[in-house]
Amino acid sequence: MAKVYLDSCVIIYLIQGPESLSNAVRSAFQDQEEPLQVAISDLTRLECRVWPLRENAAQLLGQFDELFASQDVEKIPIQTETFDLATEVRARHGTKTPDSLHLAAAILGACTEFWTNDHRLRAATEGRIGLRVFS
Repeated sequence: MAKVYLDSCVIIYLIQGPESLSNAVRSAFQDQEEPLQVAISDLTRLECRVWPLRENAAQLLGQFDELFASQDVEKIPIQTETFDLATEVRARHGTKTPDSLHLAAAILGACTEFWTNDHRLRAATEGRIGLRVFS
């Protein structure tokens, strides 16, 4: 079974569009030859929950929280070794800290692919993990 780490932007696409990107992500799930294990981290939760909390959008926040509480979603912990790998990724590839942490969590969580909207992560993922970019 393939394990896919979803960057926050991909989850946001799924839950609140825009429709073209939401459809692209849904199609990516449907096009898989084998079932996918979805993985996230608490950083994903943080990034997805900020806007609904700021805007007092309780229904939208509930949709995110429902997805994050699902038994079908694996939560990869961000620990010291995750920060160490993220530091290396950031130093070598100039990625932003959150992107580096997401990528390190995906790699250490034994994910086979990293789904994002950031094509700038291509060099950082090369030889470590598959990359799928939605844009």
